[in-house]
Amino acid sequence: MTHFRNPSRKSPFSARRVRNLVAAFTASLVLGGCSAVNHVMYKTTGDVMQGFSRDHTVPFLMESNDLAMGCAMSEATAPLLMSFGRVTNEPAQLAVMLYLSAGGCAEEEAREHELAALAALNAMNGNEAEDAMIQQKRAHSVAARRYYKAWQHHNAHYGNPADGECPDFDDDMDEFIYMAGLLSGLQALNAQIQSTSSIGVPANVGSIAARATSCLDNEKWWGAPMALRATVWAMIPGAQPEGENAFERLAIADDQGEVAGVRLPHVFHAIAALNKGDEAMVRSVIRDHAESIETTPANEQWRFVDAMATDMIVAVSDRLWVENTGHRTPMGQLGSFWDDQAEAVETMDLDDLL
Repeated sequence: MTHFRNPSRKSPFSARRVRNLVAAFTASLVLGGCSAVNHVMYKTTGDVMQGFSRDHTVPFLMESNDLAMGCAMSEATAPLLMSFGRVTNEPAQLAVMLYLSAGGCAEEEAREHELAALAALNAMNGNEAEDAMIQQKRAHSVAARRYYKAWQHHNAHYGNPADGECPDFDDDMDEFIYMAGLLSGLQALNAQIQSTSSIGVPANVGSIAARATSCLDNEKWWGAPMALRATVWAMIPGAQPEGENAFERLAIADDQGEVAGVRLPHVFHAIAALNKGDEAMVRSVIRDHAESIETTPANEQWRFVDAMATDMIVAVSDRLWVENTGHRTPMGQLGSFWDDQAEAVETMDLDDLL
């Protein structure tokens, strides 16, 4: 018996197959279109966020003196803003400020552990002191990694300073971020040393950053470029050029910072004096800073930088106080020390009046 296929049975199957193919094709176009639209939206958002942060958020923050707010902002927003590098150009310039500030947060934590260790030593509590020192080194390790990221992003945006070429700056903020990047390199090396571990920061970063400060106008930037350079001269054997005196340069930079109301050079001077082991000089810098903030208001455009300098000078003062007394600098007594001689008070002999 011969069997014949019924052609009418094939057409429903074919029609269904065509409909499925059309539906799949349409879906792929729609979904692909959504992906493309999303990519454009993400890229546009990323570009806007980068531009806004650089042109408005950073300048706004620099006019503030709330260091804790700046610290919280950098730690909280860095992952968000840096993630836009997945859909548009990586915000390398903005990253310099984000990671420099976030590194400062970790360094502040390290300083707190250091003070806890010193207080424990003063109280003859060895175990507590050792635990605090371990935590201090861990915090310095975090700080070193963050500072080094800032340095790497600085090099990605401006070029490697080791090449000896100065970039063309677009405006003052561009120049300021360049200087911040140089500072991040020096801080990365310092934090790595204090962590007693290696995270890959090259040992010549300090020298490279010092040479690159010649790209900046020293007077315009409150004496800070020269202060950074002189600090490296003072800390690295053989780095000081013939005929130069690092501490004379630092004293000149101090005056420039005081007049400008941005006292960052005091910090460099204190660091160099600590490295030299000259406590008398450290005390003198702290006294000068305390007197200056009483007589000269902070530069309105750079309040944050000046507040940061004061915070670091207070940290140096606290370290001296805790080492010698077990407690920090008393409130309102920055620039004074535990062993200061009380000023002689003139007295009148009343016996002759009776």
